Amino acid sequence: MNINHDEFVNLLNWRYATKKFDPLKKVSAKDWKVLEETLRLSPSSYGLQPWKFIVIENDELKKKLRAVSWNQSQIEDCSHLVVFASLKKVSEKYIDKYVETISHVRGTPVANLEGLKKVIMGDLVNGPRSKTIQDWSQRQAYIAMGNLMNSAALLNLDSCPFEGIEPLKYDAILNLENSDYATVAAVALGYRHAEDKYQAMKKVRFPAHEVFEFIK
Repeated sequence: MNINHDEFVNLLNWRYATKKFDPLKKVSAKDWKVLEETLRLSPSSYGLQPWKFIVIENDELKKKLRAVSWNQSQIEDCSHLVVFASLKKVSEKYIDKYVETISHVRGTPVANLEGLKKVIMGDLVNGPRSKTIQDWSQRQAYIAMGNLMNSAALLNLDSCPFEGIEPLKYDAILNLENSDYATVAAVALGYRHAEDKYQAMKKVRFPAHEVFEFIK
C-alpha cells in the first residue's frame, strides 16, 4: 500500500476536538459506511468486541442527550453522534457466541477452538480480571474510539470525543438500563463550523524526546 507519509501526518495535525459543528453539513452515506467498517473492524483484546455502537442522527434524541452532556452544542449540531457502550460483564454464553463466529468465518470446527475458549474463560470469567471486567470492557471501547477519530480525519471529517456526559442518564434515554451494555463515552462526527476559532489553533503536544523511550 502506497501512503503519502507527509499527507498522513498533516491530517493528524488537522484533526482536533471540534468545538462547533456546522449543523447544515451531513456525513455522506458513502463516508459513513467507511466509518461503520472502521468501528466494526477495530481491534480488541482476544478480538472479543465487547461493545455496541449506537449511532444517532435523530434531532430530538440528540437534543435530549445534549441536556445530559453538560449542554455541549456539538451533541446536537453534529451529523452523527456515536455512543459507545460496553459489556457490563463477559459471560460464557458471549464467549460461545464469539467462538462459534470464528468457527463459521474461518471454517474451523468448534472443537478445535476449545483451547481458546478455555484461555478466555480463565482470564475474563473465572480469573481475577472478572472482578473488574467492566473496566476492561470500557478500555476496549476506547480503542475503537481512537480508531474512529483517526479514520474520520483521513476522510476529512471532523470529530469530538465526549467523556463530559452523564452515562447513567444516557443509559436511561437509550434504553440500556436492563441490557447487557452500559454507556462509556461518545464521539460526535460532522464538519467544523467556519466560526469555530479552535480550528486555527496549533496542536499542543509534548516533544517526541519527552514521550518516547527507545530500548534496542
